[in-house]
Amino acid sequence: MNIVIVGAGEVGSHLAKMLRSAHNDIVVVDNDAQRLSQLKTIADVGTVLGSPTSIEVLKEAGVASARLFIAVYPRAMQHINIVSALIAKKLGAEKVVSRINDEGYLSPENKLIFKEMGIELMFYPEKVAADEIVESLRHTTSAESMEFAHGKLQISLFRIDDESPMLDIKVGEFASMMAKDGVDFRVIAINRDADTIIPRFDTKFQYHDLVFIISRREGVPVLMRHFGSESVKVDKVMIFGGSVIAEMLARALKGQVSVIKIIESSRQRCLELSEKLGDSVLVACGDGRNSDFLVDEGIKGYDAFVALTDSDETNILSCVAARKFGISRTIAEVENIEYIHFAEDMGIDTIINKKLITAGRIFRFTLSGKARLVRYISGTSAEILEYTAATSSRITKGALKELVFPEGAIIGGVIRGNDSFIAVGDTVIEPYDRVVVFARSEVVREVDAFFK
Repeated sequence: MNIVIVGAGEVGSHLAKMLRSAHNDIVVVDNDAQRLSQLKTIADVGTVLGSPTSIEVLKEAGVASARLFIAVYPRAMQHINIVSALIAKKLGAEKVVSRINDEGYLSPENKLIFKEMGIELMFYPEKVAADEIVESLRHTTSAESMEFAHGKLQISLFRIDDESPMLDIKVGEFASMMAKDGVDFRVIAINRDADTIIPRFDTKFQYHDLVFIISRREGVPVLMRHFGSESVKVDKVMIFGGSVIAEMLARALKGQVSVIKIIESSRQRCLELSEKLGDSVLVACGDGRNSDFLVDEGIKGYDAFVALTDSDETNILSCVAARKFGISRTIAEVENIEYIHFAEDMGIDTIINKKLITAGRIFRFTLSGKARLVRYISGTSAEILEYTAATSSRITKGALKELVFPEGAIIGGVIRGNDSFIAVGDTVIEPYDRVVVFARSEVVREVDAFFK
């Protein structure tokens, strides 16, 4: 697929690297020669130096034959993204997406206006990250999880530490335990030593494993009990860092929790937050890296700690400190992908990475129209995808055990009408079923072919 990306910043560079690894032909446009030079050191892509709103520059980049055009200039350059996206559509780009920094553009009526002009998707990375955190805090389990079909199916992530009841237990033995409880589930993947494996019945849970399990919603409490996870109701949230994401998060949490407090070191930003968010959000001006300051601000009485400063290191270490104060849930924004494994090893419950969240939303446009959702999983080389099975697709041609489904991928669950169930070898996928698939990155294209 021919893809043109406008903007060689952090998001654009990550997308270029990720989409190029999926065997796409990528051209990146930017008016900053240094950014393009840095990109060439990490990704084998074509580059064009020039203004992203120049018709001649976009023609040189091959926009007329592009299957996908992605405008991801930095936040401050929203107009560049929108203008270049509209020009790209007029020049012949098949699908066009644009980064924005105005939340008002995401209202249903405004999205419709832009869609009518040809922009298929507008995304605001900071807003998407804030929504992701809200969703994470909404779950009562201390394990990270994600829902499908309004919770009919859930994928939960459990970490194996040295005190885990599941340490050295085989997957088959665990299945026998769960059978006694009458819970349908499937261990769909294990992340181990930076590698993602599809387990077998004789695979043992090892120290530091990240275990992905799909189940119906009612099975989650039983899974939590076996893995020694706690049930936590979040009602008081402390946010460290007064970033745009923090502001959006605080606004979204109003009415959902009883106490929200933002810790921010800049006095000017504290005044801005107080004025924008009102009295229902507490704003404390001070250094959140100072333990004495956090104690004075009552950190021990909070249920969740969310670190959203512009420093990955600060976010990671402050979450570790929050754990020592007895905080049940910790969430850290970690934008350096190389730090994600480190952060998970430090015991942080949820890692937020804007680039990965954005990549999942855009990557869906490179697949068949049957892909409803693509989600990259922090710290793994895999994605979780949700498909709708087409009437003539290969996935409907027999029981799963009879199909030569790609190694490195596994079908976890199926949503059929109002029913949901865990997929097994005898399961036959029917047209219009919604199917949840866990796949290593290198086999996503093969998986996609089964659902066309």
